[in-house]
This record gives sequence, C-alpha cells and structure tokens, in this order.
Amino acid sequence: MLFDTHVHLNARQFFEDREETIQRAKEAGVEYMTVVGFDHETIPLAIEIAEQNDTIYAAVGWHPVDAIDMKEEDLAWIEELSSHPKVVAIGEMGLDYHWDKSPKDVQKEAFRQQIRLAKKVEMPIIIHNREATEDIIDILKEEDARQVGGIMHCYNDSADYVQDCLDMNFYISLGGPVTFKNAHLPKEVAKQVPLDRLLIETDAPFLAPHPNRGKRNEPAYVKLVAEKIAELREMPFEDISRITTENACTFFGIKP
Repeated sequence: MLFDTHVHLNARQFFEDREETIQRAKEAGVEYMTVVGFDHETIPLAIEIAEQNDTIYAAVGWHPVDAIDMKEEDLAWIEELSSHPKVVAIGEMGLDYHWDKSPKDVQKEAFRQQIRLAKKVEMPIIIHNREATEDIIDILKEEDARQVGGIMHCYNDSADYVQDCLDMNFYISLGGPVTFKNAHLPKEVAKQVPLDRLLIETDAPFLAPHPNRGKRNEPAYVKLVAEKIAELREMPFEDISRITTENACTFFGIKP
C-alpha cells in the first residue's frame, strides 16, 4: 500500500483521463493520495476530486510563482476551505527563485501570511522550494512553523539542510528525481533521512521517474520512487511502502 503525498490530478494534463489515472494508481498499489491546489483554478478541483474518492485528500494554498496575484480575499478563502473535512494541509507555499513573475519580497510576504494562517487553523504546511533553501529555512524559523510542522515537498537539495528541517518538525518527501541516474543529492538524502520522517510523492504530471523521465508523470509511478529508495537503503520494498504510508497518515491525520 502506497501514499502519493503530492500529486496534481487537478492539472489540465489529466482532464481527459483522470478516472483512468486513478484506477491505474490503485492497480499499482497506491491507496492514498493528496491532491494539491495552489490557485483559483486548481484549489476547487482538488477538493472536488477528494470529495469523489474516499482515500484521496486535498491541500490548499497559494503557489509562490503566483504570489503577486494573491489578494487578502484569497487568504480568507483558503482559511475558510481549511475546515473542509477532506482538506488535510495548507500548501503548497514557499519560495521559487527560478521564475521571476513574483518579486522575492512579494513571495516572502505571501509565504509568511500562509504560515500564520496555518498556525491559526492548526494545520501542517507543504513547502515548495526552488533555489531558495536558506531563505525558506530562515522564514520557517522566524515564523515558528515548528508549531504545525510540514513537508519539504520534492526535496532536491543538499543533505546538509535535512537536520534543519527535522528540527522544525518537518518531513522530507522524495519524488521522481531520486530515480534519475545523475541525481546524486536526492539519493544521498534518501539514505540519510530517518525512516520516521520519510515520505514519497510524484508531483505528477511533472518529474516522472526513470524509466519514464520526460513523459507525463502519474501517481502509479510513485511505486518506482519507493522501489529506488528501498534499493538505496538496502531494505525490502514492502517495508518502505508500509513506513512511508504510515508516516503520511500520521502527518495528515488520516486513519487508515
């Protein structure tokens, strides 16, 4: 039994075959998923998909790339939706310095506002980080995000930062890049993260794992992520599957 902790079944790439995609995931042993919404279009659809499937849940937040578009009423909307029974986290939120749509100071303020919201509603957070690790860790510390904890989604940074994340009550989630032949950082992280803080994800439709790299990713492929981590840690696949699913259920407050 597997848990894809971060998937975008609400993305346009799944509009034509979402139900078939969910069925393929179940056939691959993926029992649970968290669909992440991050703007006006994807948030309602994440909740709708969760409502239609017993073991699919939703997260709601505002993506840093679009931080410049976030208004006060959007933050109030996210707060209102946080009480929905299928919403299990606030996010994805964070910083993205790769794209330049939203200035850094605007991203930082949107990030801080969402952390404060999560603390107010007492829900964990999901962090998007692209080329901004030190600033993200600084803000998480300054805002005392440890109170709610969270997930470092699709962690693809040095193992040097892992302890900072663990100290703040965060889990480390690994996705497709851990299977890439030349991706040394996530492989090292996969070996070092304490088992009780390890999660797996696809981030589908993005970042498909080997041997599907470059193609549309989908939740069934989270099995390939678990298999690679099991190989790297020299553990049975069944143990990685069980442990990461138990961790995800604990984090999201889900009773299996």
